[in-house]
Amino acid sequence: MTTEVVTYEEADHVGVITLRRPEAMNALTYESYRLLEKYVRETQARALIITAEGRAFCSGDDVKQILGSGAPSPEAFKEASKRAGGMTPAAEALLMTNVPVIAAVNGPAVGWGMELALMADIRVASEKAKFGELFVVRGLCCDAPGLGRLAQLVGRERAAELLFTGEVIDAATAQAIGLVSRVVAADELLPTAHTIAAKIAGNPPLAVQALKEGLRRTLEPDWHDTGRWASEQIQRLRQTEDSKEGVAAFLEKRAPVYVGR
Repeated sequence: MTTEVVTYEEADHVGVITLRRPEAMNALTYESYRLLEKYVRETQARALIITAEGRAFCSGDDVKQILGSGAPSPEAFKEASKRAGGMTPAAEALLMTNVPVIAAVNGPAVGWGMELALMADIRVASEKAKFGELFVVRGLCCDAPGLGRLAQLVGRERAAELLFTGEVIDAATAQAIGLVSRVVAADELLPTAHTIAAKIAGNPPLAVQALKEGLRRTLEPDWHDTGRWASEQIQRLRQTEDSKEGVAAFLEKRAPVYVGR
């Protein structure tokens, strides 16, 4: 039984990255971020699937480790962020890779878990999936994908509603607004993702990579500029009373009281 919080497997030119902290709804630790970045950067696959073990896709950052009061960032993570131009290193890896990425969203994808789904080229959702940009209720700004891709997928007005309210939507709503391409039964999720990945992997890889780069050039912002701005806002907002209250309220399982400072 693996003890790694993120694992990688590859067969027939299709790579599968699996988040494996089911007991914590696959909340991301610094080690999760490190392995996610490593596997994306090192993959030799022609198509990549990202999924998770258990009932959740990803509940975002591990609140105690990453968002807790005074929680320090490891020096290695800080150095990796510098190399990534100020972005979250795993986000930079996913946003800049020319390997097509499919998110097989098996359950709730909230906070950075929704950002992770947004960074995929194609999202397939289980009927049990849910999506929510919860940063605002932690007193924070979302990461670059929520700014650069959400409105592109669902339109500015619906994106604004999701970002400003922190609303969590179900899989059927996500499909209706264009956030996911299809919704399937839970037991059909990975077979469906593998079918799509196999079709991609069966095409000429250089042509597929050029098409992905072309989409990025045509449709997407300067990710490093957006990422630096988002990182600066997140660091600034983490010092506010409201952000600390949002985290404390979550840990204490109570309603937060925000004061605007």
